[in-house]
Amino acid sequence: MPGRPPLSRLDLNLLVALDALLAERSVTKAAERLHLSQPALSASLARLRTHFNDPLLARRGNSYELTVLGIRLAEHASTALESARRVFDSQADWTPEQSTREFSIYGSDYAFATIGTAASALATERAPGVRFRFMLHNPLIIDDIGNRLRSVDGMLIPHGFLNDLPYVDLTRDRWLVVASESNTRISQGLTMKLMGDSPWVFTYQSRTAFTSASRQLQELGIEPRIDAVVESFLALPQFIAGTERLGLIQSGLAGIALGTPGIRLLEPPFEATPVLNALWWHPVHDRDPEHAWLRGLFTEAARRGA
Repeated sequence: MPGRPPLSRLDLNLLVALDALLAERSVTKAAERLHLSQPALSASLARLRTHFNDPLLARRGNSYELTVLGIRLAEHASTALESARRVFDSQADWTPEQSTREFSIYGSDYAFATIGTAASALATERAPGVRFRFMLHNPLIIDDIGNRLRSVDGMLIPHGFLNDLPYVDLTRDRWLVVASESNTRISQGLTMKLMGDSPWVFTYQSRTAFTSASRQLQELGIEPRIDAVVESFLALPQFIAGTERLGLIQSGLAGIALGTPGIRLLEPPFEATPVLNALWWHPVHDRDPEHAWLRGLFTEAARRGA
């Protein structure tokens, strides 16, 4: 854009201030977060407003709201700041035993409760200073996954959602039907007709967020009547106990699901497509030795649990 200073003339400390201001929507809170004085951060905000020719934060009564540009910048600032941190955290000689790096991984609570916990436990044995940040994905993140994966280390998600990205296969799982022990409709067994007549709880339901088994039901001509959508596999049984609802859950969570009183698990009356879980990442990480160690860690954790 004409008139904009080159990157070499920008104070990149402003990126830190911008991220805090847009996240906190308050000069006072952002200053506390960064351990700076309020006048110092007010000066940074003034410079940012001049640079963007936009107030970024606009007063509404006793609080501040983000402007339209501020809303657009909020996510970009966080991503850019994380990328900058990764650049300056890189080391010529990296050893996992001495590392204090934090790896950021997107995924579902199912992925975290299974392969995530196994990889984290293995890392504690091999590299006690390494930390993990496991973050729940959502449909918006998956829709923008090409950009999102630039600023994180990977995503744990089954095949069928991402394309044209490097990955390593980890675990294979199968689907089970979740039902209430008090559900008398299934006393004689589970049939396709009963599945079509029953109310359901789905974990995801959108164009890009779904489970392979729920999509398969529709392909078999069953349009489930959905009572609730809860974006959590771990919470799913609680929405089913004591009702006539049905749900679908991976067998890897069977033990956790059965920990909910009044829940039973059944094999589906159709050949459900297995779940093939994988770790996906952006190609920018391909030659990163730290990331290569991470990939090996998850692969070994999956093999141990097989």
